Amino acid sequence: MSDDSTALTFHPLPSDVPRPAAGAPAVIVMPGGGYTYLAPHEGKPAAEWLGRLGFAAWVLEYPVGPQDVHPAPLNSARAAMRRARAEAPGLGVDPARIGVLGFSAGGHLAAHLAAGPDTADDERPAFAVLCYPATSWHSFGPAAGESGADPLIGPASTPGKRRAVSIELIAVPQTPPTFIWHCADDDIVGVDHALSLTQRLASMEIPVELHVFPTGGHGAGLAEGMTPAGAWTSLCAEWLRRTVAI
Repeated sequence: MSDDSTALTFHPLPSDVPRPAAGAPAVIVMPGGGYTYLAPHEGKPAAEWLGRLGFAAWVLEYPVGPQDVHPAPLNSARAAMRRARAEAPGLGVDPARIGVLGFSAGGHLAAHLAAGPDTADDERPAFAVLCYPATSWHSFGPAAGESGADPLIGPASTPGKRRAVSIELIAVPQTPPTFIWHCADDDIVGVDHALSLTQRLASMEIPVELHVFPTGGHGAGLAEGMTPAGAWTSLCAEWLRRTVAI
């Protein structure tokens, strides 16, 4: 996907939030939706929450199936990071402090950009926040010849192709500091996705923080008013303050 101005929606800092002289940190938000649609509650609301923390944000409208399959979403994310860094100085953003935040399939996309072995230096984010991410893709989708189609890879899906986009198998030491949260009762994307990726990152001594809540299911977004999953935003805010030094 080319650098299309309609693919990225910028959310500046709220007017009552101080602007750092050196530029604000920022986040590219990647909503979930199983690589078949983009969930609205995981886009703009997350950008507005980040704004209250002192982060500018972009919401990425990456391409989804069945029309667009891998690597189209990843190429879109790569282009988004290059574009964000190029535009950052004019928007009052520090190009060296742009991270990613993704939910579910968007968490997979954010993780692939952050941890993938073929991510270029100018495409790798400074930090990553992964919300109930679907990272172990080799456990999803039918193999070639079976009914249906893998939502990320399409009808040509095979076990080998799914393994190649399973982040816990391909993550590299260049992966930036990462925050992950998941719910133990998630029956759509099992908590093993978060556990296996955390183990991989920890084995490479990458700073990683994981929070697993006993209940909350899947797709909660900001999880406002939910107990205990709603605590993730305050935990993440504290992690961001330590990691990004806002």
